Amino acid sequence: MLYSLFSSLVDIFSFFNVFKYLTVRTGLSIFTSMVVVFMVGDPLIKYFSSNQIHDPIREDGPSEHIIKKIGTPTMGGLMILLGVFSGVLLWGDLTNPYNWFLIYIAGTFGLLGAYDDYQKIKKNHSRGVSLKFKFFFQIVLALIGIFILYLFSGSNEIENLYFPFFKNLIINLSWFFIPFYLFVIVGSSNAVNLTDGLDGLATVPVILVATCFAFISYVTGNIVFSEYLHIPYIKGVGEASIFCGSIIGACLGFLWFNAPPAKIFMGDTGSLALGGSLGAVSIITKHEIVLAITGGLFVLEAVSVIAQVVSFKLTGKRIFKMAPIHHHFEKKGWPESTVVIRFWIISIILAMIGLATLKLR
Repeated sequence: MLYSLFSSLVDIFSFFNVFKYLTVRTGLSIFTSMVVVFMVGDPLIKYFSSNQIHDPIREDGPSEHIIKKIGTPTMGGLMILLGVFSGVLLWGDLTNPYNWFLIYIAGTFGLLGAYDDYQKIKKNHSRGVSLKFKFFFQIVLALIGIFILYLFSGSNEIENLYFPFFKNLIINLSWFFIPFYLFVIVGSSNAVNLTDGLDGLATVPVILVATCFAFISYVTGNIVFSEYLHIPYIKGVGEASIFCGSIIGACLGFLWFNAPPAKIFMGDTGSLALGGSLGAVSIITKHEIVLAITGGLFVLEAVSVIAQVVSFKLTGKRIFKMAPIHHHFEKKGWPESTVVIRFWIISIILAMIGLATLKLR
């Protein structure tokens, strides 16, 4: 909105030309989304607390969780989404189809997560909607998004899969790009959801991955940088840096309230939306495999759950004391803060490796 307004004033006031720069608008989106979350944070927490909108704690979880976290408001993802949408709508180019694709994924997955959170609160149980229900609607929503992307993106790269560390290794997926994109968006959404089990645990890795993809979006949408780095040039995809910047700012603002001891949890409202959004950014920038590297912590959490379930069904034995894996280390006696900070360190290392893949080709 403001971007469109300022662009129209360039001929009158040359100063407004500065708002055409992606770097400036990305910085403004970070600031805007963070300020919005700061503004709505306390009122929203007070409202949720007074209306008993609390997160039911897993009864089989670590005993400290039941004692410390019971009664903590949930659905904090609403303030994150409000911040993200404010940043994108104010500073993004609303004629760019990639922006609307990302807004669609974040919004619809956020609504699905909100419904799941509502069911948990209504039932007063840590399980909301069934897994089948959640997967079904994630697939349907992602399919609609992929169809929108295919119709309006105009990119010739949509069917190609690029591999980091290799300049010329490209696989044309043909129509298999549809199930692959489904796997990336739905898988990323659920992986972030599984990671969101401790105060601040998912928030900081999301910030790190979004920071990486803000940079990746910028260079992928810039013909000079993309040729220099031997990565695909995709016209218009640089606008995704505005969206990533909004995620960074919104999550920084949310971390103020989510830092231990958390005043509010993001709930499925936030985790499903953020995970789906990161997956969506990775497919429009053609860096899906880099997402698996930078978001390696999310992959680890998801794999730990899958391995636990498969092992128990096949052998009747559990690999971990509890899954996802962050609870395993809590059961081993690690304090929550130790688990969170060490997992943050892992995320920082993985983010640096992911960025290094841009040059190591």
